[in-house]
Amino acid sequence: MPFELPELPYAKDALEPNIDAKTMEIHHGKHHAGYTSKLNSAIEGTDLDGKTIENILINLDMSNTAVRNNGGGYYNHRLFWEVMSPSGGGEPSGELANAINDAYGNFESFKDKFSAAAGGQFGSGWAWLCVHEGGKVEVCSTPNQDNPIMPGVGCGGTPILGLDVWEHAYYLNYQNRRPDYVNAFFNVINWEKVASLYAQNK
Repeated sequence: MPFELPELPYAKDALEPNIDAKTMEIHHGKHHAGYTSKLNSAIEGTDLDGKTIENILINLDMSNTAVRNNGGGYYNHRLFWEVMSPSGGGEPSGELANAINDAYGNFESFKDKFSAAAGGQFGSGWAWLCVHEGGKVEVCSTPNQDNPIMPGVGCGGTPILGLDVWEHAYYLNYQNRRPDYVNAFFNVINWEKVASLYAQNK
């Protein structure tokens, strides 16, 4: 079966004022839909057809730019929608909080590190919180639509939180003020979902 554009888990205006409805409409309905369609075209009739997106990206030939860009775009955005919620914000708890504290000392230090990764990514890209086997977490960033499960990219762990810092993700509302967008993202993070992904992948 070809990959399908996932439904948003909330209304397009549900994350306002942090992320506006018009941006969500274009980001999901145009950009993510475009990556999904182009990924299907890129793998149709190849040995990648029928494989999971994780299997495709983990074993990716990085010179295959069509699958790299569109497969990454499909995977990254699918995670992005899931780790946000209208009732998000606050701080993580339980095992995830312990892992963040072990790696970064406290939540505020983690927030500073993640914000620096997002704000310091030159041009388009993503900031990530990844979990390694054994439960250690790590922050990193990647350019364009690359992600840490691709060979030789970023943290090398499994992403459990991702922030899109392409201009299409924030420019309508924040213009060139990427740090304001990054800060607003923390108001909508669905820590319950991130903790669930941590537990599944540690």
